[in-house]
Amino acid sequence: MQPEPFIPHLSEATLSDLHSRLLATRWPAVIGGDDWLYGVPAGWLKDMISYWATAWDWPGVVAEMNRYDHIQVEIDGVPVHALRSPGTGVDPIPLILTHGWPWTFWDFRHLIDPLTDPATHGAPDAPSFDVVVPSLPGFGFSTPLSVAGIDVSAVADRWNQLMTDLLGYDRYAAHGGDWGALVTAHLGHAHADRLIGVHLGLPVVPGLVRTEIPDEMWSPDEAWMRDRSAEAMPLIKSHLAVHSTDPQTLAYALADSPVGTAAWLWERRRNWSDCGGDVESVFDRDDLCTTAALYWCTGAITSSLRIYFEHFNKPWPLVHDRTPVIEAPTAYAVFPKDVVMLPRRVVEATTNLVRWTVMPVGGHFGAAEQPELVVEDIRATFAALR
Repeated sequence: MQPEPFIPHLSEATLSDLHSRLLATRWPAVIGGDDWLYGVPAGWLKDMISYWATAWDWPGVVAEMNRYDHIQVEIDGVPVHALRSPGTGVDPIPLILTHGWPWTFWDFRHLIDPLTDPATHGAPDAPSFDVVVPSLPGFGFSTPLSVAGIDVSAVADRWNQLMTDLLGYDRYAAHGGDWGALVTAHLGHAHADRLIGVHLGLPVVPGLVRTEIPDEMWSPDEAWMRDRSAEAMPLIKSHLAVHSTDPQTLAYALADSPVGTAAWLWERRRNWSDCGGDVESVFDRDDLCTTAALYWCTGAITSSLRIYFEHFNKPWPLVHDRTPVIEAPTAYAVFPKDVVMLPRRVVEATTNLVRWTVMPVGGHFGAAEQPELVVEDIRATFAALR
């Protein structure tokens, strides 16, 4: 099947249902202080839900989405949506950007124009890129997902088909954050011959078990990274436990309640970003509401949970046992408030490392929080590899 044009949209019936459910929310009681100690505070959430129901500018958001071309195609039984934006100038570099959870493809919107048209954005000597931004299977407009078993390797194999067989690129570059970093790392592992290189916004290596890394692998100047990993563990264990154990059970609650969906997503936006506890200092209200809508209105809040179960309940399916594990040239962008860290020494031993950048600011949503830094690092990485 060949890609067909696609226009991002949410139906009026779905938006009407969303509005009705937001207004009819059955709110839980507040026990003790109404703060973030026990989870999302009711006062803040009620204010956000009122905004979502009465002031969220979906027409403006979807009009901005539709400035770009979009495609939809079925790849091995899985619907895939992708935004496409061609690069300017001579010989732009094909680049696929892959998001994670609770991200959407739209989290990359501030990277697209600077990467495709560097001259207009103050970097006339930087390379330009043909940018492809898919929605992960079961996320956003890559729905409905009707088959089980879609793990990181299955996504990576479909991305390689998308970029080569369907879009016609001989070789391409790849960047990803969160699950997108795992997919991108697997591309660099399993499809190195088709990759110009990979740029990872989360420090991961296929098959590596972080809990088995001995303390002596951390250099003295990386003590803060080891401490951050320990500090962040309580912030990620709740969703990891339920998503990887019984995601369908959680889905009954979230699929029925857009407020439940929003609380589940927005809490992680706050806890995993470099926001100092004020999530709206990094993500504005329209941004937060759009993210929640792209999960709830499309049914993705159910299917997006499955990748955790499919990936974490078996060993990473490696396709070779060679070293380096990632044979494609590999760059890492490390953000100080991310929730996962690795010692550089481990990365050097297991990947074809060409660039290691420790960012001055930023958290788990690096491309959305600090797009200028990510654009600069992607440019520098692939300018040296093309």
